[in-house]
Amino acid sequence: MEPTILPRRISTAEMLELRRWNTPTIYNGWEQVTSQDPGKDAFNLEETIDYMPQMGPMTGRAITVVCEPGNPVHKKQNSGAWSEYRRYVASMEGPKIVVVQDLDRPRALGAFWGEVNASVHRSFGCIGTIIDGAIRDVDEMTCAGFKALARRMCVGHAYSCPVRWNCEVEVFGRRVEPGQLIHADKHGFMVIRAEEEARLLEAARYLDSQECQTVIAAARDSAGLTPEQMLEKFDQASRQYVRAVREQFKGGGL
Repeated sequence: MEPTILPRRISTAEMLELRRWNTPTIYNGWEQVTSQDPGKDAFNLEETIDYMPQMGPMTGRAITVVCEPGNPVHKKQNSGAWSEYRRYVASMEGPKIVVVQDLDRPRALGAFWGEVNASVHRSFGCIGTIIDGAIRDVDEMTCAGFKALARRMCVGHAYSCPVRWNCEVEVFGRRVEPGQLIHADKHGFMVIRAEEEARLLEAARYLDSQECQTVIAAARDSAGLTPEQMLEKFDQASRQYVRAVREQFKGGGL
């Protein structure tokens, strides 16, 4: 029986390099290395709000948790939930992005995140969160270096506590499994499959470079040309771009 060969997980250094590009650029690279549908897979299907856009993109491994701040039963049933959940967070490798499914949706009755929780998670190597629910203490979370994509803000925390964790969650119409690679910024987020990781950085880097060398260069160097000359220049640049990408990524999409 042949041994199972697992896909290569990218390193922390490669994750840091992925942060040099915005999430749309990562999408462009992903489109070339995936077998998924670029029209509906891997990215959020519902609107998110980035409350710290000045912090730029974040890249990390998914830590998953479910909460229901409007339900007081959970705290009564498991008084040690926070402690048990923190042990899970501490046990996972980083950098980590905490992905939170809020069962109160579409209402937002309480915030899972605030200054205290963000600071605690930051100490465990978590760099931010994607929560299909509410946050509060936005300025204080920013000062703690903890980025948040959320549905909205609210005032209180209600009965917020972890309900279950290290499980599949659904946020903004996208399912996320523990350990999956995530790239997120003010545009939204992407969830990368394990088999897509190894070539993602190369693809994003290549696509960005080709855009700069072809279509963008043609647009920036069009002063003084007639409309017909500009149109011809753009057509040539587009053909050059498509040809280069198709040669680099056999079977990739455009």
